[in-house]
Amino acid sequence: MLPQWLQVLLTEKFFNACIIHEEAKKNEKNIFCLDCCISICPHCLTPHRSHRLLQIRRYVYHDVVRLDDADKLMDCAFVQSYITNSAKVIFINQRPQTRQFRGSGNICSTCDRSLQDPYLFCSLSCKVNYLLRTQGGLSEFIFDCKFLPLPEPCSDDGLMTPDSVLEPSGSTRTSSESDGHGGDWSRTLACTATTEVVRKKRSSLKFCRSICSPVSEVSGNLINRRKKTPQRAPLY
Repeated sequence: MLPQWLQVLLTEKFFNACIIHEEAKKNEKNIFCLDCCISICPHCLTPHRSHRLLQIRRYVYHDVVRLDDADKLMDCAFVQSYITNSAKVIFINQRPQTRQFRGSGNICSTCDRSLQDPYLFCSLSCKVNYLLRTQGGLSEFIFDCKFLPLPEPCSDDGLMTPDSVLEPSGSTRTSSESDGHGGDWSRTLACTATTEVVRKKRSSLKFCRSICSPVSEVSGNLINRRKKTPQRAPLY
């Protein structure tokens, strides 16, 4: 169901020390080779120079990739992006939540994380899981990328600065849509995912009403209670 490189990318643990170059500086494995389906450190680059290489970066303790690089591999429309270090990035995997979102705002179609409008997914893995569940496969959303070089310089540590802002609303167009490819699929995906989000919002609203209604009734009874003569304790 998934291309091998994508399956490994979503399960690989990055930023661990490279065993081969454990004595070298900057030996964290922050590069993913799509052709070999392995993570490597900057010191392992020589035999992989002609391969498709994806720079993995770290932001708020989670792995991210540049949106421009991810757009060359698959359709990333409606995945919430962030602007950090003057580059748009998206999270590879969904982040753990301490509590489930309960409210009327926009939420992820897979994990119910709060999102900015008009995004539908909080990470690449959330979109992949949604497509597998609703479309039955990713063949229409995977692109044939023959060449993917590392950005220059390729020896950075991949760590993002804390200064980050959300991508402005309405900026969900991808390179595939601007080139005229995948537009129909993206519009269909937006309609189905939005319908599912609305259904989740309605169920959340019913949940809140069922919890809050007894409290409001009790408060109303307390307010409408008539005053009576206070009962004092007898004096001895």
